[in-house]
Amino acid sequence: MSKVVILHNPRCSKSRATLALLQERGIEPEVVDYLSTPPSTNEIERILGKLDLPPRGLMRREEAEYADLDLDNPALSRAQLVAAMQEHPRLIQRPIVLANGKAAIGRPPENVLEIL
Repeated sequence: MSKVVILHNPRCSKSRATLALLQERGIEPEVVDYLSTPPSTNEIERILGKLDLPPRGLMRREEAEYADLDLDNPALSRAQLVAAMQEHPRLIQRPIVLANGKAAIGRPPENVLEIL
């Protein structure tokens, strides 16, 4: 198996549950606290490609920043939406697990088992 990486928020119950699920299966992923170390715009684009999602599909629309930044505005470009996620990483769905050239969002945590 290739290296497993989890974009993790230790304060999020789903993120903690996904990390525990991986560890229960003997997998010690590289843990990236994406709020402290946000992914670059290129990394976000790669993740979007692996998930086959548009930018808004990776966004947490209930976060205050989503409304504050008017990210629902249809005039915003893909690049602007990706830049908003990079600048405001709380907007990014969590957790995201990367393994075997694929990505999965751990909502529910069992979703990540499909890519291992």
